[in-house]
Amino acid sequence: MLELGFKTLLAYLIGALLGSLIVGSLRGVDIRSMGSGNAGATNALRTQGKIFGLLVFIIDIGKGVLAIAWLPQAAFPGIGLDSAVSREWLTLACGLAVIVGHVYPVWFVFRGGKGAATVIGVVAALDFRLVLPLLASWLVVVMVTGYVGLATMLAVIALALAALVFAPGNWPLFGFCAVLAAFIVYTHRSNIARMRAGNEHRVRRLWLFRPREA
Repeated sequence: MLELGFKTLLAYLIGALLGSLIVGSLRGVDIRSMGSGNAGATNALRTQGKIFGLLVFIIDIGKGVLAIAWLPQAAFPGIGLDSAVSREWLTLACGLAVIVGHVYPVWFVFRGGKGAATVIGVVAALDFRLVLPLLASWLVVVMVTGYVGLATMLAVIALALAALVFAPGNWPLFGFCAVLAAFIVYTHRSNIARMRAGNEHRVRRLWLFRPREA
């Protein structure tokens, strides 16, 4: 069980390396004091521009891929590869841990992003077939409503349903996606509150079906 605990912790610490705050430190800015106050790629793009946002997006996706594609199979001195540890469950544990690390980063007093970009990296590394329904559902909701937060929440719910279609019988994967959906909805509780209050930000460039007066 040493390997499971060590790699899950390492995945969390990798997740806690926030792209927005790493790139922001090079420019002397902390985006947690700007825009929505969130340390994710969306707020980075909105407040700092395309290049900044793209760099953040790449870092946050990359650490999700790293936690899935490399970490479970890596042999560390003194740790090795434990034959008693299921590679599948270890991989899913690392995937969840890297996302939790992004949302609650120990390096940055537990104030992180909402996990969307890192989710994409994790899902892409787990089963690339699931990326299309994830992104397609996100885009459709943004185009219809203009709400990025709502799109993200519905996209992860669609992800869980897509797991049933593309990987029937893979209950560990479905369970992971279901837990992930619940967690991402939880991280977006402030977005839910703002939507209910009618003051949630809309992405007007992607909001194709907005009313004319908007």
